[in-house]
Order: sequence, then C-alpha cells, then structure tokens
Amino acid sequence: MPSEAPQGTVKVVAKAVAVLEALTAGEQTPGALSAAVDEPRSTVYRLLATLEDQGLVEPGARPGTFQLGMRLYALGRAVAGRFANVRAAALPAMEELHRATKQTIFLTVRRGLNGVCLERLDGQLVGVMILPVGGTIPLHGGANVRALLAFEPRELWEEFIRHGRLEKFTPRTEITAAGLRAQLELIREQGYAISDEDIIPGIASIGAPVFDHSGAVRASISMSGPRPAVLGDGTRDNIDRVLAAAAEISRVLGHRD
Repeated sequence: MPSEAPQGTVKVVAKAVAVLEALTAGEQTPGALSAAVDEPRSTVYRLLATLEDQGLVEPGARPGTFQLGMRLYALGRAVAGRFANVRAAALPAMEELHRATKQTIFLTVRRGLNGVCLERLDGQLVGVMILPVGGTIPLHGGANVRALLAFEPRELWEEFIRHGRLEKFTPRTEITAAGLRAQLELIREQGYAISDEDIIPGIASIGAPVFDHSGAVRASISMSGPRPAVLGDGTRDNIDRVLAAAAEISRVLGHRD
C-alpha cells in the first residue's frame, strides 16, 4: 500500500466526518446537512449513501432524514471501554460528593492538550452546561483541567503554552504564560485547583487530581456550581470534600500516597 493516502481520499474522509459530527445534533435532512457542512447537496447524498452502507448512518424517524447509525454505538463502546475502570472507580465517590454538595460533579481525563469529560452528575439546582460528557475543553479552562495539567511534567505545561488554545472565556480567564505557570505551581503546592468565574460568569469550581497505582495523574474530579455555594462560607468544607473524593478514587485505582 502507498505510504500516504491520495489527497482526494483524505478530503472525502474529512467530509464524511463532518457529516457525522453534524448529525450529533440530531436527525437532519440532506439539505440541512449540506448547509451545515458547506458541501453541495449531491456530495452529501453520496456521502450519506456510503455511510449508510457501512451502518454509520441510518434513516431518521421523520421521512427524508438521517441519523447516526447503531454501528457507531458499538465503536463508541469500544472506546469507552478504555476508560471503564476509571469511571467505575470514580462513580461511588462522585455520587457521595454529589449528595454532600448538590452541585455538578465532573470526572475529567486528559487527551492531548484538552480535557475530556468522562462523566458528570448534574447539580440539583443548577446544571453547569459548558462541558457535556464527551466534550472537550483546553487545559487552562477551569479547575478540573488545571488540576490535570498541574500534576503533569512541566514540559507538558510548556507544550500547552506553545501550542494550546489560550481562549479567554471570561474577563477573569488567565491567558498569559506567566500567569498560567503561577496558577499551576500554586495548584501543585496546595493539591487542588479553584476556578472563580473564569469560565462562566457566576460559576465557580474546585478540582483535584486523581492518581493511579504508578503515581501518574489519571483524571480529575471537580464540583461546580453558583459561586456563593462553591466559594462562600463553606469553601473549606467543599475543598476538603473534593480532596477526599479524589483520594478515594486514587485509592481504588491502586495509588498509595
């Protein structure tokens, strides 16, 4: 086989992926998909036919629409299986933290220069919607991902600073290299991260790292909710609860302090 796929094949694959990503919003007509992916309707029809042959899309409930196919469910389960032990280890501690705080609880892992939400339990009063399950966020963007980055080697900090997306989510988001380094050093020193309205106005969060049997940071757990509930009079209690949850998950994963 040639070492590189023909350029045309690469473009077709990219177009097919764009169609699949557009269908994550729900079933759509070929016309709507054509507009969403900025491709001619004839091209979208051909892509849909091929994807349907492979079981990656299937007819939707409404006539003339398409939706994601069940084959993607099997593929997704195969990917999810790589993280099943982390999620299974974390769920009891997440549920206990959720009961104690009634806030949104996130379990996050690092993939490249982003954090990926592996699981979340929505707050009873306010569901923090910035990071759905499977959603990604740059590693400077909140207590959960900063808790991940801080306990990685400092070489990764510099790689993220060079190549990461230092997006300014709110006026309080730290986007300077020096400022981010200072934040990460503080997180390493104190063992937890705090996000104070730097992702969503009015929302705060507390995050802590989760370690595996080798001592490597494997995930983070965080609680997020309205600022008065997270960083109000009960701040210290909330920090201790998050740290306890992280320590329990780490223990289940075989970490010994």
